[in-house]
Amino acid sequence: MILDLSDDAVLRELWTVQRLAYAVEAELIGFDGIPPLHESLDELRACDETFLGLYDEEGLAGAVSYRLDGSTVDICRLVVHPRAHRRGIASKLLDAVPGGPQTVSTGTKNEPALALYRKRGFVEIGMREVAPGVTITDLSR
Repeated sequence: MILDLSDDAVLRELWTVQRLAYAVEAELIGFDGIPPLHESLDELRACDETFLGLYDEEGLAGAVSYRLDGSTVDICRLVVHPRAHRRGIASKLLDAVPGGPQTVSTGTKNEPALALYRKRGFVEIGMREVAPGVTITDLSR
């Protein structure tokens, strides 16, 4: 379902899940400078991305956001609440993103994310350094 970030309750729930999810990634990659980890509610609301969310009995379990760049879907964020890990939430969210060519990026040391993307048909197309000793891997399918 599309998340309406003009709804303050939805925005706050997404912001909370995002912070929890990116805290896990920051631990995995040894870098806490991930921009969405430090984003304010207002910055999140203004990010100009389309967000899809998946709920379970406890609330928002995960979300994916994307932007359309011509015919390419640029997946900007994929976050899963730590309580919902290993339940197929990320795969379901990726399935909900519009079809066509897709791109995504994740921390090179984030093996769980890289394994998920590879399993879902993404291939690595490059790597870039975002801070001393910290690289991001770009993938596409």
